[in-house]
Amino acid sequence: MVARREAKLQTIADRIEAETEGSALVLPADVSNEDEVQAAVEHTVEAFDGIDVLVNNAGIATGHETVANTPTEQYRTVMGVNVDGVFFMTRATLPYLRETAGNAIFLGSFAGQYPRPGAPVYAASKWWVRGFALSLAGAVGSDGIGVSIINPTEVRTEFGKEYRDEISQERFDPDEVTNPKAIAEAIAFAAEQEPPNVVNELDLYRRDKFTPF
Repeated sequence: MVARREAKLQTIADRIEAETEGSALVLPADVSNEDEVQAAVEHTVEAFDGIDVLVNNAGIATGHETVANTPTEQYRTVMGVNVDGVFFMTRATLPYLRETAGNAIFLGSFAGQYPRPGAPVYAASKWWVRGFALSLAGAVGSDGIGVSIINPTEVRTEFGKEYRDEISQERFDPDEVTNPKAIAEAIAFAAEQEPPNVVNELDLYRRDKFTPF
């Protein structure tokens, strides 16, 4: 598991090892840093003798800003994690996924499929993820690597917490926002596919998502 918050990762790792027969490796790193990503991948291969599945789950969003009001640093932060991080991690793991005929799974978003006037930078980053993943699938499918995209709508996590809590509380009841468990199950389903099968793209939306349309 690779992320910036080591304490949070360790809590999850402890739970994995307590509740399952699996083992977990904690690798604190900033995915927007190319060298840290490469080191994390090398440590993973050393610990587990290869990589079977990559889940590109790291992502960040900021408040709803117009293009004119978006600070440059905010733009670079979002793109650094959502775009650079996905590219660096994918590039570093591809040789090992090729050896195992593994799966690369990308967390996209509803925002990467439809316009989001209130979050243009975040939406652009997720359109990039989707385009990159679909193009990658065309490039590596013949090598036996599966590429999957999971597109959720709102999910009740700490993602975008500084503004998402307010939005969720105002617009949605607790049961109307997707539970993280549903996303995890979708990822697991994609990860379990073996050649020649692959989950190409899976959309996991709220049932009323298109009501405003």
